[in-house]
Amino acid sequence: MTYVSALVVLTLAFPWAGAAVARRLADRLPPRPACWTLVGAAVLLAAGTVAALVGLLHVPFLASLEHVSPARVLEAWPAAVPLACAAGAVLAVQSVLLLRRRIRHRSLLRRAWLAVDEGTGDGDLVVVAGTDVDAFALPGHRGRPGRVVVTSGMVRSLRAGEREVLLAHERAHLAGRHHVLSAAVDLVTVVHPAIRSLREALVFHLERWADEEAAAVVGDRRVAAAAIARAALAGSAHGRATGYPLLSATSGPVPRRVAALLRPEPAPPRGGVRRAAAVVSAGSVVAAAAGAFAVAYGLHEYVEYAARQLIGAPSGCSVFWDWLGALSG
Repeated sequence: MTYVSALVVLTLAFPWAGAAVARRLADRLPPRPACWTLVGAAVLLAAGTVAALVGLLHVPFLASLEHVSPARVLEAWPAAVPLACAAGAVLAVQSVLLLRRRIRHRSLLRRAWLAVDEGTGDGDLVVVAGTDVDAFALPGHRGRPGRVVVTSGMVRSLRAGEREVLLAHERAHLAGRHHVLSAAVDLVTVVHPAIRSLREALVFHLERWADEEAAAVVGDRRVAAAAIARAALAGSAHGRATGYPLLSATSGPVPRRVAALLRPEPAPPRGGVRRAAAVVSAGSVVAAAAGAFAVAYGLHEYVEYAARQLIGAPSGCSVFWDWLGALSG
């Protein structure tokens, strides 16, 4: 069963390579497809990791279906029980971290809504008084639609045309439901440390997506670049408010965002790049599925082997599928 252990290790190590490929591909795509590429890669890599851990956790369970003793389990695959225990512990920790991360998201959203209740609104815009300098897109909460929140300090820091850029930027976040994409990747980072790099890349490309939408609204990329730069400088000089940090106007590497706005508008991906994106996406699916299948196949082979050690024991395949048939019947 040493090859099964090797397959498990490869399945759990694959996200490091998958994340690197996804980041490189995203840098070659326009912002919108780049964001979807990163989100898809993060979810698929997390799913493959969880599939491998669940497969390991089920080794003793599959053995118990065959009435195979723990001694026989260790005889067939000495690392089976330790790996199953480790997989169970990792899954338990992941579940706790996922719950805590979800609670944190809800808490941030609730506190942000409480903070903006003191502001003055006009349509989807809320201006919060104070000397702090910040602007962010606040997602809807408990039936209340999303809002664009701007502090009075930020309003004073920008010129009229630049304020239009800022508002268009935040409205693009709300219209594109960028908070859903950001939250999804932020949640799955608890599954594997390699996915954290995808979260950082996604922050940049989400801001780039909103930057391009804002530049299209005002019709001047240089004005949009100046507005983003001025907002970031004002925020760093005067201090930012405690808003909703996932969709703040000054998030991400601002110099890279400004430099991108000073270049021509990104062209739609060419056929070769589209094919590359499709190949990488399909490759991620195939790799995750192949890893889960390889672990499942190895476990099945283990059950067959262990069952044959018992005199007169039927094959593991028949017992296992008979058990599934009884459940479904």
